[in-house]
Amino acid sequence: MKFSYQVGMCDPTHYVPLARAAEEAGFDALSIPDSICYPQEASSKYPYNKDGSREFLESVPFVESLIAVAHMAAVTQDIRFNTFVYKLAVRQAAVVAKQVQGIQVLSGNRFDFGIGISPWEEDFAVCAVPWEKRGKRFDEQIEILRGLESGEFFGHRGEMIDMPANKMTPVPDTPTPLLIGGHTEPALKRAARVGDGWMCAGADKEALRAYIGRINQLRAEYGTADRPFQVFTTGQDAFTREGIEELESIGVTTVVIGFRNVYEMEPDKPLEEKIQMLQWYAGEFIDD
Repeated sequence: MKFSYQVGMCDPTHYVPLARAAEEAGFDALSIPDSICYPQEASSKYPYNKDGSREFLESVPFVESLIAVAHMAAVTQDIRFNTFVYKLAVRQAAVVAKQVQGIQVLSGNRFDFGIGISPWEEDFAVCAVPWEKRGKRFDEQIEILRGLESGEFFGHRGEMIDMPANKMTPVPDTPTPLLIGGHTEPALKRAARVGDGWMCAGADKEALRAYIGRINQLRAEYGTADRPFQVFTTGQDAFTREGIEELESIGVTTVVIGFRNVYEMEPDKPLEEKIQMLQWYAGEFIDD
């Protein structure tokens, strides 16, 4: 099992000391959440908590996640990073591709790109991107991310995006892993068909088992079962050795560890307390 410590939704001055402390303690990675904004008026529901409310996010600070990754990568040596998950569908694919390539080149390929479709129609409105056919747009964006890492001229002409051939340099010497987020059937199919992994947020153990079983079934159908595949999930069952072993037995490869329930509007903790808690967890559950 690998362990990723969640950094974000907190005082931005905590990022660097937490990144350094997590690396020193033995965490394999850092997970960074993503959010564009909090709309003044909204009708969309948040799909990952029980009542669909999202008031808990109104005053939560979010540093743009790729900037946060670059900031922390610059002061660490070995620890990996992942976005959990980045709302790619509301952004420009070519611009994002250039940013990710820069992160990989400068960090030594330490970035796993967790990507998804925002569940909030308001995110699309704020970014002036159509809500309609968002899944099709996302599929085309994935093709563009991969194509622009080739180091050769690459163009794309699709139903949603028309991009003239262009070359970007420098590009990473190994492809960036793309981890697909989402719990819907289309998201599971996308992860199984074109993803290097899947990211799960907020599912209980039985639902998680069912999701992973479905992905494995789909990977067999798509002929992708022989490719390496990562499964990330939040660490609600990862605070006992038995829980960690059970998560591993059902196919989880990385647990994302956090000590704050943002959904319940739990206030942030002081930096020293957060460092002590991550050190405690590493001492209890992460083998040297």
